Parts: sequence; structure tokens; C-alpha cells
Amino acid sequence: MIVKESSTPPAYPVTLTIDYPDRPLNRLTTFFRIFTLIPIAIILALVSGATGFGDRMHGWDWLFAAGGILFLATLLMILFRQKYPRWWFDWNVALVKFGTRVGAYIGLLTDVYPSTDEEQSVHIEIPYPDVPKDLNQWLPLVKWFLAIPHYIVLACLVIAAIVCVVITWFAILFTGRYPRGLFDFVVGVSRWGLRVAAYAFLLTTDQYPLFSLD
Repeated sequence: MIVKESSTPPAYPVTLTIDYPDRPLNRLTTFFRIFTLIPIAIILALVSGATGFGDRMHGWDWLFAAGGILFLATLLMILFRQKYPRWWFDWNVALVKFGTRVGAYIGLLTDVYPSTDEEQSVHIEIPYPDVPKDLNQWLPLVKWFLAIPHYIVLACLVIAAIVCVVITWFAILFTGRYPRGLFDFVVGVSRWGLRVAAYAFLLTTDQYPLFSLD
């Protein structure tokens, strides 16, 4: 008996899907999207990086924002301990999901205001890695470098996606609908970027990202 190998490549261990809004979108919030996103964008900025103010000359400083992706700390833990602390992983994934929801709102992929914790229409799956089994302890040192071809391609795709969003802005104002082809392309660019982020910065997989929008 001859068993034929499947030509379908294995699924990448990071997935992103966004529900297509098969309904009339809110024209008013679409028109004012650049203003309505300000509050949630401020919150995202506050949890995405450390910022402080104060008078360093006189020895006082106040920290009012902290966070961001735990990249260097995770790299060192994988390198020296072959361990990815679960709460670090949960923080990174939660921040990525929150940022993607905000990105979907900015990209007009949804007119539902982004939640800080609920999944809503954005569905992301990032499996927790078994570090000794799934990850090479030395590879995190060069993943950011190996991903350079993706950075170049993604830079071009992001520009194209921005053009698509601008076109979509007018389409929604006149028709109330997000053109399906443009929707799939913008989501595909986001999916590609997520795979690269999971490989090079979240460090959750050693599988090289696919050059694909699918």
C-alpha cells in the first residue's frame, strides 16, 4: 500500500482571524475614527512602554506608565534557563491581542470600540511553548536578524494596507460596507506581521514565518 504525502504545509502555530462585518458599518464613527480612537490609543500607549517625568537633578522621578513586550528578559530566560515564565507569556499575548483589537479598529475592520480584555471580533491563537522541547535555546539571539527579509516585505505591505484603509474609509461613508477584497488583504497583512512578531520578538516558536497573507 502506497501512502501519498499531503502537499498541504503544516499550519503555522500562530493564527489570526477577524470576523468580517457582514452588516452596515457605522458611518458616523467611521468618519470621526481618528478622534474616537484617541482614548483607547492612550491606554494602549500607557501599557506598551515605560514613561516617566520628574526632576532628575533633584533626585525625584515619577513613573506613570510601564509595560511593553517582555523580549530581552524572555530571551535571557530561554538562553540560560530554558524557561518561558507562564505569566510573562500571558502578559505578552494579552498585550498583543489588545494591540491587535485597537489596530483592527484603526483599520476600520470593525466599528465596535476595542475592549481591553474581551476577544470581540479578533481571534488570536498563540500556543504556550514547551521550551526544552519546542525552542532552541540559542536561536533567540539571531531570530530578529533572520526575520529581516520579512521586515522589508512587510514595510511595503503596510504601505499598501494604509492605502486600502483610506479607500475603505470612503467606501464605508458612501456604502456602509467594507469591500471584502480589501478586508481580506488588510487582515492578511496583520496576520503576516503577527507571525513575524511571534517568531522574532514574542519568541513563542522556532518555525520560520510564512511569506503569505493566508
